Amino acid sequence: MKDLTIIYYTANVISEHFMANVQKQILKVVGDTPIISVSHKPVNFGQNIVVDLPRSFYSLYKQVLIGCKEAKTEYVAMAEDDMLYSKEHFDYRPSENTLAYDLNKWSIFSWTKPPIFSYRPRKTMAALIAPRATLIKTLEERFAKYPVFEEIPKSIYDFYWGEPGRFEDHLRIPKQKVETYMSSVPSVIFSTPEALAFEHLGKRKAHSQIRETKLEPWGTAEEVLKAYE
Repeated sequence: MKDLTIIYYTANVISEHFMANVQKQILKVVGDTPIISVSHKPVNFGQNIVVDLPRSFYSLYKQVLIGCKEAKTEYVAMAEDDMLYSKEHFDYRPSENTLAYDLNKWSIFSWTKPPIFSYRPRKTMAALIAPRATLIKTLEERFAKYPVFEEIPKSIYDFYWGEPGRFEDHLRIPKQKVETYMSSVPSVIFSTPEALAFEHLGKRKAHSQIRETKLEPWGTAEEVLKAYE
């Protein structure tokens, strides 16, 4: 995939075991595709850039922007440290000036026993593939508008700061075109106590009603959970 760069970002709070298994799966499916890793501590994964930032959603998008600006390819694909990606996920290419979110991803909660997979069709940064220039432009616009996190408009629940294509109206920056797709083979995203989002919901996070104990080609939820435990 010579037209694509993988932008891998991490705050280095997950275990070495889990990080290694996620990285191993990425390498397995992307072949010689360029990888740029942007981390809080050094990692031996692609071209590594270490940043001195506090752990936050605000910093996460800065890490993405740093990686995108270092990349040279037409497209970039996000890769988070708690998601097992299928090869097919990375095959998609968005329309011009459009951000594409893969909806074929199943969740597994590390604290649920016995473990299960559940499906919710939600757009998430971990499953984004985008034209590099388009993603850089919209991220630069939001950071130029809000150089300080505390200035971001706040809803009754949280700050309006999330995946590009969701909150541009609230942030008062140009609206971003978004499309969704379903890769032919699913990916698996983990919810764990180490995840940044865990601070908001914790174990109150609910499974959807669409559930499976086995997911092809990954196997059973119990088998997949071994990548984390």
